[in-house]
Amino acid sequence: MSTDRLNSKGINHLALVCRDMAETVKFYTETLDMPLVKTVALPGGGQHFFFDCGGNTLLAFFWWADAPPAAPGIASVADFPAKPMSAVGSMNHVAFHMDEDELEGSIAKLKSRGVHVSAPVVVNHDDSPAGVAREMHEGVWIRSVYFRDPNGIMLEFAATLRGFRPEDVAHAPARAEQPLGEPVA
Repeated sequence: MSTDRLNSKGINHLALVCRDMAETVKFYTETLDMPLVKTVALPGGGQHFFFDCGGNTLLAFFWWADAPPAAPGIASVADFPAKPMSAVGSMNHVAFHMDEDELEGSIAKLKSRGVHVSAPVVVNHDDSPAGVAREMHEGVWIRSVYFRDPNGIMLEFAATLRGFRPEDVAHAPARAEQPLGEPVA
């Protein structure tokens, strides 16, 4: 093994921006049962709070009183899985790992806590041309439940059903005829 290799151990945290920190804390601690583990007061009056989302990973939020408003369909997903596109450089959605036997129960818990769950309720992702199947079958590799937080951020509970195999990398990366904007330096 090369000593030049970068040895990432996975995601430490994902930092997002919220519209109201109190509302965000309430949603993540009370609705999703994620403990608030660190708070930071930023110079100039902002805040940066961290939630334990399990598996030694954190979800963090920044808040500034004068942050630009949300821009669904541009900076975030308009509706997943129906309208999944978002802009270059945006954060599309956050997926939290969940065991498959807990997926169905999570739907009832979310709904009982006032959270709208996207339809179809459980999405069976497979390798078909549509990428999803109505019914569960042996080709389904991940099952998902999609919902939003109060900031409009698309969230997902995802249960990976099998390990990845060499044949799972079956597509060449696409090239835009004319990439949008300039590369970020």
